[in-house]
Amino acid sequence: MNETIGKRIKRLRTAAKMSQAQLAQACGWKSQSRVGNYEADSREPSFADIEAIATALQIDKSQLLLDMRALQPGGGLTNLPAPAKTSAADLVTQMLVRHGKNLDEQARKKIADAVRDTADEVSAGNVIQADFSGLKATPDEIVIRQYDIRGSMGHGQIPPDYKEVIRNLIISEDVLREKGVTYTSRHSLAMITGWGQSMEGTINDKDPVIVDRGVNEFIGDGVYVITWHDMLYIKRLQVFDAERFWLISDNEKHKDQQARIEDVTIHAKVLLVWNAKKV
Repeated sequence: MNETIGKRIKRLRTAAKMSQAQLAQACGWKSQSRVGNYEADSREPSFADIEAIATALQIDKSQLLLDMRALQPGGGLTNLPAPAKTSAADLVTQMLVRHGKNLDEQARKKIADAVRDTADEVSAGNVIQADFSGLKATPDEIVIRQYDIRGSMGHGQIPPDYKEVIRNLIISEDVLREKGVTYTSRHSLAMITGWGQSMEGTINDKDPVIVDRGVNEFIGDGVYVITWHDMLYIKRLQVFDAERFWLISDNEKHKDQQARIEDVTIHAKVLLVWNAKKV
């Protein structure tokens, strides 16, 4: 019997001896209702929320995305060749080919890419270990990786002029402290690239931007990465009234807009911008 992602969240949370409230707090969420909705499968978690849950539970996100028990002998998936040195990514690819017919192409690609990005080898304990050997950091440094903005968007539209300028960054934690930057966790930090002219002056086109993916709710005035009507934006958010946000463009040539709060999905909060200038 297939295990839903909600059941996996509950099983892994219980194994970590955490309550729903404790998990919500560890993820930086105001209410445990989000965890309850995910575990009841009444709401599908975003990719950013999956990563936040994995970090809080100290597990690999692949354990949430996939029913790893189904990959083991007797787990319900048959005819999967699994020699001792077969990688987890290869096993998942085979599983998707044989048993992923009910998933659309984008869903299959997202799962496969997630596993390939994080999997090492299936260990004796049947746990996929993250492989971060490509980037080396000292204990007082933070590896900030490229945000999978396409993955977090689902079926939303990526701006046509969006290009990834910097994929990964290693930064001293002291620098962030000196800049007064606070964040939910070092694992929630990610790099994206500014695009367009609507935030010009604050975020210019192609500026590298550090965001906190652990912030998925409005926590006060600030600049956020959002989806509104299936389009991706970086906007300054302010509350207009109990039902609406102001979506503010720092470039005065672009008009501010009102948006219903329920129509806005917050993916991350912008923390730091590097304004690149030719000299």
